Parts: sequence; structure tokens; C-alpha cells
Amino acid sequence: MYNYKIVEQVSRKKKSMSGILRKVMVIFAVFFVVLGITISQSFMLAGFLLAGLYFVYDIFSRKDYEYTLENDVLTIDVIYGKKYRKTAHILELRNMEVTAPHWHESVARYKKNGGTEKIKKYDYTSYDDDVPYYTMIVTEDGNKIKLLLDLTEEMLHTIKTQHPQKVYFA
Repeated sequence: MYNYKIVEQVSRKKKSMSGILRKVMVIFAVFFVVLGITISQSFMLAGFLLAGLYFVYDIFSRKDYEYTLENDVLTIDVIYGKKYRKTAHILELRNMEVTAPHWHESVARYKKNGGTEKIKKYDYTSYDDDVPYYTMIVTEDGNKIKLLLDLTEEMLHTIKTQHPQKVYFA
């Protein structure tokens, strides 16, 4: 077969209110610690809990994804807070049913509203309006799943070369 490895990094766009939420959490944490110093130490617990919550939120609110396409195997890793990596899927592309733009008729039956088949969906897109995303239907561990991906032209052409009847372009 072919020997290739393509790696793509996708950064999820920040949600609009996440910056304000971070600032509010820091302000309240400082406020409660100051109340704990001046009035009663019981306020300090709330301040320290908010500070801890801030760090947990900071890690899990920032997600990046890494797609690795190597020798007909697609691996998807989720990177939390630019520090922690977790492999979400290792998919054999020979088990792929279809890859197409999200609006394409070949994936219409898997749509949330109006589709006839209901399967588990995983969203690994950037939420960037300028980046087209693709729907991939593939079997993993005997179950059919739906993946939403921001695939590059290079990845699409490579998958299409391997599976010409299963890939549709925009």
C-alpha cells in the first residue's frame, strides 16, 4: 500500500463570553480572599475554591485537536489547555462509509434534524465560519459513528485516493 503521514492541528475558536467569565471568577476569588482576611476566615474557602475552579475551567475550556492520517488510519487526539493530550479515536478508514461536506446529500440521512438514522456524533471542528467542515461516517468498535472534522485538501485527496467511491468534495 502507500506510506504516508499527514498531521493537522485544529484549534477550537473561543466562545464569546469565556473571557468575561474568567475575569469574573478571578475578581470574586480575590474578593472572597480579602473578605476572609478582613472579616472571617470562612470566606477564604470560597475564594480558594473559585481560584481552583478557574484553573480547571482554563484547562478544559481550551481545546485543540490533532488529526493524524497515517497509512489508512486516522487518529484524533484532543489537547486540553495546550498541556494534556488524550487520544479520542483510532479509525481504520477501510471501515469508512462516507466523507462529505456537512450539507451533502450522501450524509443527509445522518443529520440531527430530518435525518432517518440516529448515530453518536463527535465534533472536532474549529467552529470557524470560514473553514468548511466535513462529516465522516465510520464504524468504530462495531458501532457506526459520525465525526465532524476540518479536513485539509491534502487529507481529503489522500483519503479519496484510497477510497474513491466514499469521498465527496465541496
